[in-house]
Amino acid sequence: MNDIQEKIVENKKNIKLFFELYNGNNNKIIVEADKNRLCQVISNLLNNAIKFTDEGSITVIVGTKKINNNNSNKVIVNIKDTGTGIASEILPKLFTKFATKSPIAGGTGLGLFISKSIIEMHGGRIWAFNNDEENKDDRGSTFTFSLPVKE
Repeated sequence: MNDIQEKIVENKKNIKLFFELYNGNNNKIIVEADKNRLCQVISNLLNNAIKFTDEGSITVIVGTKKINNNNSNKVIVNIKDTGTGIASEILPKLFTKFATKSPIAGGTGLGLFISKSIIEMHGGRIWAFNNDEENKDDRGSTFTFSLPVKE
């Protein structure tokens, strides 16, 4: 979070960064994963949020959720921004190779594809939506991924 805050300042953006943890009484959430690859995913999602948000906020929300069909816990990570949102024609192919449309994007268009591969290799799932799908007055987008919690 400190690195991301520095990047926001470095890019002279008017963005507030928030972090929220929801895990009942226990603050530790343990997942069995490659720490470097997981950091790569989080960094990619946060860097994209900064890239597409000039002002407003980026909120990282981490919590656990019991999945009823197999009675196991998952960690859920949400990265919500108040940026431009995702173009409707890009949304269905967002996690495929070279899925980019924006001149803002720059880069190779591989970051989300790689992130999806990493999350799926760890037994998780990743998805995204525009915030106005949940509340018509909201701007930006939310990227969410889930991973199995080590029991």
